[in-house]
Amino acid sequence: MPQRPTAVPKDAVHHPWFARFYARISVATEPSVGPLRAELLAGLTGRVIEIGAGNGLNFRHYPPAVSEVVAIEPESMLRELAVTAAARADVPVDVVPGAAEALPVKSEAFDAAVVSLVLCSVRSVPRALEEIRRVLRPGGELRFFEHGRAPGRAMGAVQGGLDRTVWPLLFGGCHVGREPLRAIEDAGFGTGAYRRLLLPDRGPRLPTSYCVLGSARRP
Repeated sequence: MPQRPTAVPKDAVHHPWFARFYARISVATEPSVGPLRAELLAGLTGRVIEIGAGNGLNFRHYPPAVSEVVAIEPESMLRELAVTAAARADVPVDVVPGAAEALPVKSEAFDAAVVSLVLCSVRSVPRALEEIRRVLRPGGELRFFEHGRAPGRAMGAVQGGLDRTVWPLLFGGCHVGREPLRAIEDAGFGTGAYRRLLLPDRGPRLPTSYCVLGSARRP
C-alpha cells in the first residue's frame, strides 16, 4: 500500500512499563469491556483502519463482512502482542507501526476507522482526527469508544489536576479530562448515535469511568 511520507519514527511511542501494565489490566477487564468492543464494531464492512490497536483485543470482534483491518500501533511491545492476536482473528489483520498524527496510509483508502480508548493518549487530538478524516473515504464511518471528562464539577476538577501532574507520566500519556465527543464534532465529523456509560458500571467512580461509545461520519 502506498504510504504517506512522514518524519515520525517507527516506534513513535515508548512506554514499556505502561505497556506491560496495560496488557495485563486490559485482559483482566475483558469480561466487562469485551461486550462493548463487540458493540463498537458491529455492522462494519469493507476496509477498516484501527488507530492505537494496543494488544489487539478488538480483533476477535470484527464481523466477517470486514475484508481487511489495518491496525496501527506505535508501542513496540503492544504491537508484538497485537501481531499474535491478529494471527488468531477471523478477518485479515495487518499490524503496522505508526502514529495517529501521521498515519502511514494513503488518503481515502478506508470505509471505516476505529478508535478505542486511544484519543486520551495521542499527542494531538485535532491532528489525529484530521488524519482520520484524510484516510476515510467520503461518507466513511468513525467508530469510537473513549473515556473522558466527567459531567460533575468535582470529578472534573480532580481530572484536571491529574492531567496537569502525575497521570500522563504514569499511564503512557493518558489524559482523563479530554472531551472526545466534542473533539470529533470540532474535527468536522457528523455524529450519529452514541451513548454515555460508566466503567465499571457499579462501585466507586474512577477518573477513567466516564465513557462514550458511538459513531460519526466524514461528510
